[in-house]
Amino acid sequence: MSTYQISPTDSIDFGASGIKATLQNASFLLSTMKGTCFMDREFGWNPPVDELSEAAKVQMTAEVIELLQNNFEGMTVEEVTFEEDIASATLYPRVKVVFDNG
Repeated sequence: MSTYQISPTDSIDFGASGIKATLQNASFLLSTMKGTCFMDREFGWNPPVDELSEAAKVQMTAEVIELLQNNFEGMTVEEVTFEEDIASATLYPRVKVVFDNG
């Protein structure tokens, strides 16, 4: 069973397929704020803003796990860690996942 690392992304490989496409889609989902996708206002999620506390990390961890496991069949989140940008008070999730089917 292979472990993969995903995080928010700002680039898309339109030729991606298979697991690479799924990982890219998960990264894109983590990059999208809920309410900003024109045709699907429920797409994305709402990470805490201006909050770097442990409570924010716990809340984000639960939301990331739910978001990914509900949207990507066979994906299991193994670990969620965070990169902190103190200047902008932003947390960026770094997620380790595995797939049940591969």
